[in-house]
Amino acid sequence: MRQVVCLADRPWSAVPTRTQQLMTRMKGAEVLYFEPARRGSSDWKLPGRKLRPGLIAYTLPPNSAQPGGLLARRDASRSLKFLQSTLEHHGFREPVLWCASPGGAQFLDDFAYRGLVYDCARDWPRYPETWESELATEADVCFAASPDLMRHLSPCSANVTLLPFGCNYPMFAKDDLPVPAPLKRLSGPVFGFLGTLWPDLDLTPLGYLADIRPDSSIVLVGQNRGCHLLPELLTRSNVHYLGPAEPVDVPDYLAHFDVCLYLLRRGRLYDDVISPRMFEYLSSGRPIVAMLRPEQVEHFPDVVYGAHTPQEFALLCSRAQEESGTYARDRRREYGKAAAWSNRANEVNRILESIGLF
Repeated sequence: MRQVVCLADRPWSAVPTRTQQLMTRMKGAEVLYFEPARRGSSDWKLPGRKLRPGLIAYTLPPNSAQPGGLLARRDASRSLKFLQSTLEHHGFREPVLWCASPGGAQFLDDFAYRGLVYDCARDWPRYPETWESELATEADVCFAASPDLMRHLSPCSANVTLLPFGCNYPMFAKDDLPVPAPLKRLSGPVFGFLGTLWPDLDLTPLGYLADIRPDSSIVLVGQNRGCHLLPELLTRSNVHYLGPAEPVDVPDYLAHFDVCLYLLRRGRLYDDVISPRMFEYLSSGRPIVAMLRPEQVEHFPDVVYGAHTPQEFALLCSRAQEESGTYARDRRREYGKAAAWSNRANEVNRILESIGLF
């Protein structure tokens, strides 16, 4: 039986993360999933939770200090002992070690493994640069979520493979989904944004859209994390903030947006990672208008309306609403299907088999 030890970058969630999606699809493998401790939590003292057949989750002891200091080394030693005792309890002998953050580097010298995988899905400014360099250098293969992350890792490894985010394609490609109750009260075409409203989310394009399309309803669905521009935007009568949606209801919203809207965060203008939300939009088949990053090479130019300015964004929304025929819808769903997590995981399994880790 294949054995995988996963050092995850975040706790197990009801909304599956990238790491969860991949770990639940490890073919013929037993997986021990070690999540970082939540602040102030004593969950690491609890028994493991069996989440799927062959997948058990544990919580690591908490880290009380910034990486690299004396207290951090003490905490790392405690976590290492916890890992070793848990692996011994489950009879794991030299498993494949999967690291979802540079934090795994602190265990490499004292941890017995037969192969090392580093999955880099974002920048990690809070970790020492040497940790990620060491992890990438030692890894048998590195997966990177974007071309820029591939270039970032390439000086340390010749075995870097592009593995973008994915989506639950079957969930979003359904037709004849029910209309969410909040949308039933709205009039006119619905231009919808679905996602977290971060403090630096740039809502400027929606202001232009609301002004030139007073006949429409501009809808925002998602958790508000203190978006600075939201209060001013909501002074317009045709803009509606509906709050967060339950994960199971997200496909219903997308299916009844006339146009799906993809916005940028001002603090991440040069981040080229394609959000899972874009793949969900594509899977729905609905028209998409997206703000482009400076000098961005468009990822889906044949099916996504890409705007360089807020004014252009507003104009393209009207064009997208008038889209006719099924070619673009079907093409979008082809992109979404290619990004299904099952396909991403199949590629991971194929690569691990080809290099002898599986």
